[in-house]
Amino acid sequence: MMLGVERLLVDPELRKPIEGKRVALVAHPASVTYHLTHSLDALAEAGIRLTAAFGPQHGLRGDKQDNMVESPDFIDPVHEIPVFSLYGEVRRPTGQSMSTFDVVLIDLQDVGCRIYTFITTLLYMLEAAAEHGKAVWVLDRPNPAGRPVEGLTLRPGWESFVGAGPIPMRHGLTLGELGRWFVDHFKLDVDYRVIEMEGYRPGEGPGFGWPTDRIWVNPSPNAANLNMARCYAGTVMLEGATLSEGRGTTRPLELFGAPDIDARAVIKVMRDTAPQWLEGCILRDISFEPTFHKHVGQLCSGVHIHAEGDLYDHQAFKPWRLQSLAFKAIRKLFPDYEIWRGKDFAYEYTNDVLAIDVINGSPLLREWVEDPNAEPGDLDAITVPDEQAWAEERRSYLLY
Repeated sequence: MMLGVERLLVDPELRKPIEGKRVALVAHPASVTYHLTHSLDALAEAGIRLTAAFGPQHGLRGDKQDNMVESPDFIDPVHEIPVFSLYGEVRRPTGQSMSTFDVVLIDLQDVGCRIYTFITTLLYMLEAAAEHGKAVWVLDRPNPAGRPVEGLTLRPGWESFVGAGPIPMRHGLTLGELGRWFVDHFKLDVDYRVIEMEGYRPGEGPGFGWPTDRIWVNPSPNAANLNMARCYAGTVMLEGATLSEGRGTTRPLELFGAPDIDARAVIKVMRDTAPQWLEGCILRDISFEPTFHKHVGQLCSGVHIHAEGDLYDHQAFKPWRLQSLAFKAIRKLFPDYEIWRGKDFAYEYTNDVLAIDVINGSPLLREWVEDPNAEPGDLDAITVPDEQAWAEERRSYLLY
């Protein structure tokens, strides 16, 4: 298999349209070739005229550990070009930064989830390019979560930096495919091109979206492995909850817990309530003590989600429903438990709204958890139509 950037590097015909043009690159630490050469270095070595670079959330260098920690602009010490932060003083590229290039190459490793801000950065760059008459090329990369679709569609009025448009939590597209949908959906008059991967087969095991001969490089500091990418469409909701998502441990966003819950009891209620939502993975009760972030220095009772190994079933695994069920079980076991972070927690540049609602693109998930009479079938009743509609809508944008 060849990535988009690798095809661009070896094929002079692909590079011809950008010969002599000023080229910018949007990248992060996982923007690497098979041999782990960073795309910035590889493109420069290939003779492409790089005049600027952009870093998304966590920065071009991936040095910002937590969410909502901004990165500064700087001059790249090797290539001596400006590196503009798209998660600092601004999140949309400015006119000044747009004036530094003719074509921007976007080479970002995504994890296939609406909440992951790199897709919003793609949309903002497409919108700016349409306004300023610039070309956008996505150098396509795998979606490690694969093709399955899951979760509620973002409702009108709930757009945010973690909600770029009306798509479900787990969208099942590559970044290049998603860019095609953005261009059509938002009716953008932009010169857009995808440098496709060669030999990418997202429906095949054992990787089901992630080629197993590829070394995993964290696209963000807490995206530590393939298991995290598979779980993330569910575990990201913990960012809107008081429960720990495992930040401050070595397996963030693969587990959840708190000092004052009983993980074994939670797992039992989950199994009794909706065993069909727990298929395809293994839940293991654990103890952990975060070294930073929520519940720092406190012993937590928790659950580790293992979407890996011989017992992993790619089609059966439903991370969004699994995590929703965990919230429901905690509410049943501990009726007064303060699950949700409050409105005073300004999540990703939003104000006076609950983070859990911002993450889900509506209050619907939270309302289901809080309704003592709501059953699993009630959540399916509002979610399955969204999933079916998206599966049909995305069909014409698939490249693989």
